[in-house]
Amino acid sequence: MAIKVKIPKKTRGAGGKLSRDPVIRIALAAFVVLAVFVTAWFSYYYIKYDRIIEQRFKGQVFSSSAKIYAIPRTASVGEKMEAREIATQLQQAGYSEKGDSPIGTYRLLNGGIEIRPGPQSYHSPEPATIRIQDGRVASITGKSGDLAAYELEPQMVTGLFDAEQRSKRQVVGYDQIPKVMVGAVLAIEDRRFFQHSGVNFFRMAEAAWIDFMHERHAQGGSTLTMQLSRGFFLTPEKTIKRKLTEMLIAEELEQKFSKQQIFEFYANWVDLGQRGSFTINGFAEATRAYFNKDLKDISVPEAALLAGIIQRPSYLSPYRHPERALERRNLVLDSMVETHAITRAEADKAKATPLKLAPPNVEASDAPYFVDLVRDTLGSKFNERELNEQSYRIYTTLDPDLQKAAAQAVEAGIKQVDDLVTKRRTKRIRVGKNKFETQVEPGPQAQVALVAMDPHTGEVLALVGGRNYGFSQLNHAVAKRPTGSIFKPFVYAAAMNTAVVGGNPVLTPASIVADQPTTFAYGDQIYEPRNYKEEYHADVTLRYALAMSLNNATVKVAEEAGYDKVADLAKAAGITSVKPTPAMALGAYDATPLEMTSAYTVFANSGVRISPVLVNSVRNAAGDVVQDFKPERRQVLDPRVTYVMTNMMEGVLNFGTAYSVRTLGFTAPAAGKTGTSHDGWFAGYTSNLLCIVWVGFDDYSDIRLSGAQSAAPIWAEFMKKAVTVPQYADARPFSQPTGVVDVQLDKTTNLLATPSCPDSYTAAFITGTEPTSTCDQSTGVKGFFSRIFGLGSEKALPPPGSQTPAANQGDAGTQDQGKDASAQDPKKKKGFLGKITSIFKDDKSSNPPSQPPPDNGNSPR
Repeated sequence: MAIKVKIPKKTRGAGGKLSRDPVIRIALAAFVVLAVFVTAWFSYYYIKYDRIIEQRFKGQVFSSSAKIYAIPRTASVGEKMEAREIATQLQQAGYSEKGDSPIGTYRLLNGGIEIRPGPQSYHSPEPATIRIQDGRVASITGKSGDLAAYELEPQMVTGLFDAEQRSKRQVVGYDQIPKVMVGAVLAIEDRRFFQHSGVNFFRMAEAAWIDFMHERHAQGGSTLTMQLSRGFFLTPEKTIKRKLTEMLIAEELEQKFSKQQIFEFYANWVDLGQRGSFTINGFAEATRAYFNKDLKDISVPEAALLAGIIQRPSYLSPYRHPERALERRNLVLDSMVETHAITRAEADKAKATPLKLAPPNVEASDAPYFVDLVRDTLGSKFNERELNEQSYRIYTTLDPDLQKAAAQAVEAGIKQVDDLVTKRRTKRIRVGKNKFETQVEPGPQAQVALVAMDPHTGEVLALVGGRNYGFSQLNHAVAKRPTGSIFKPFVYAAAMNTAVVGGNPVLTPASIVADQPTTFAYGDQIYEPRNYKEEYHADVTLRYALAMSLNNATVKVAEEAGYDKVADLAKAAGITSVKPTPAMALGAYDATPLEMTSAYTVFANSGVRISPVLVNSVRNAAGDVVQDFKPERRQVLDPRVTYVMTNMMEGVLNFGTAYSVRTLGFTAPAAGKTGTSHDGWFAGYTSNLLCIVWVGFDDYSDIRLSGAQSAAPIWAEFMKKAVTVPQYADARPFSQPTGVVDVQLDKTTNLLATPSCPDSYTAAFITGTEPTSTCDQSTGVKGFFSRIFGLGSEKALPPPGSQTPAANQGDAGTQDQGKDASAQDPKKKKGFLGKITSIFKDDKSSNPPSQPPPDNGNSPR
């Protein structure tokens, strides 16, 4: 359309005089200069940020993250399970009931559920129908017929986080964001989002007026687009220049992208608080972090809560400040009514809903220490950027149920350790005449590690590397520490192995060893270990020495078996730091809890050592296998030797230093060993689960608590929870291999029991090494004097569940120490009358225990 401009004729008069006025001319010139300057400034920054925006939003805006999945859950015939429970697990794994998921679909039936894996499923697309009757799986039917069990789709644990930013994000598209989530955000943050062009000038003016009237900055006028501009391109400083730049970028974003795209960017970018040491970015990640569910399943009150905490995520944290979060959530619900996102009735119903949050224990759900190890495992084989950008799927060995049990056991157990440490540090100090004051000495805080493994596959099923990942990311599960007495089984295994490889002498569980003050020489040095409270048990059997963790006896066993043989066995089991010295026998050398767990598979897996595995498979976004992982296997010991060792370590729990595990309520068949150095240890296993717990201080100072006091209660709590999980509930008695025989031995003579010696115990022997003489052959004068002088007699061994008198000989709270000979104190040794007295003590050994036995088997510093 043409525009005609009429130029007035030049006139003489007032107007002409004004045009010649120098003030007017200066003002006009200044205006022109200012206009040119503003135009140039605007053009410069417009072009500058246009390029920046183009570069920032070129290609993929947010880097995708590789997804980490847990080990598949198995549904078995006869197992307690509901169809709704299976459906929930499938939903969490990415299945859909509507049939629009490439992972798979499901359909709830009357009395069951139909499962159809998709092309991107972890499994081959083998459909199945699971029938439920009276709360149990009645039958499972697959394509080829009836099945005894069916593996469900693995559940996602978390994303492989950004290592530099330490943030977690799940990227979603606008169409994946529920309307209720969109409505909640717009109601409280930007009601005119779909009407304005990036800047809401009316809202800004209103906010400025309120701030002016109250003489403080209390109102925010930023739109979602302006918040996005600030978050992507600017610093948080509050200046006029930054605000103008923010408005400029917002206008540019609105010109380049649709409203739906901008909201999608915002929904994936927004900061929604902290979980552990990670920042939670985006609504999808926040939904999983706060509610342990997918964004598509979010409810009205949950959406309102997330929208509410956008304003101040830390101040409004529902974990730390639930009252504030609840008040803010209800404000959002009222705002949603005002914008017609929900009805008043829906708002009132939502307001009546309490905060239902996922457990705050990060270890129970995210397993961050485990995920760190997964990153380290894959780091040498894959580029992390490639893993994330191509959205690889990492299928791990983590069992969510066991990880939850491990996290809960650690949380409860470390509090008990804290109480014991605080009690020991609490002193009554005199501050004046007849005036005293209670003070708690300063000191480090105890740390903890727990590793649980399938001893037959090497799969690491649960792992906790510390008491608080947010406080410290140091993974104590892979930190080297002196192993203490949990190393002793390798000493006794080398001794039992003499029955297979030959030895002089051949050592058995009933062999006698002297537990007495002894000087051990190696090279040009000497080593003099001490027993707890320097109490010695004279001649004892190897079975008893291990159960009661006797230091002097153990070093003597190592000497007889050969230090080099013990060291070679330990190295074959994966404990590579050991050296063939007397101190080795008491666990003086370092290993990590993860290494010791792998080493104990030798005992729990018929002599085969299995390397730990954390990842089973890595697959691309389409579900195709990129790489599978298998453990290394190595035959280290004869199965007969490991069964005899397991039988001996059952005694540790049933009447030895770990008797407290039984008093704490863990009753399943199990074997294990306590350990104490500067730290507390407990290693134990059932027929299908192996677990090691470590407790100690980061600065290597002495925790001054035995393994029975510090680590064993955590192990017991974990195992009690583990045996309630269906796949680990069937903890059976250990399977006895061919070539092993169980015999009944008399407690007094440790010879074959007969009806004339009814006080007996059962022990396992490699066939051909069991005692051949009977107890009644040692009666008479010879037997009488043998008992008086302690010749060839072991301390009486009680049946499982009872206790020896030796177990009551002191407090377990002090570790045993090695000493140089020049500083050795006089040893306590029983005299003639003491030996006579001990006969009558031994005769009472079959009585029920009055208290659990202590851990007498602590290693030297």
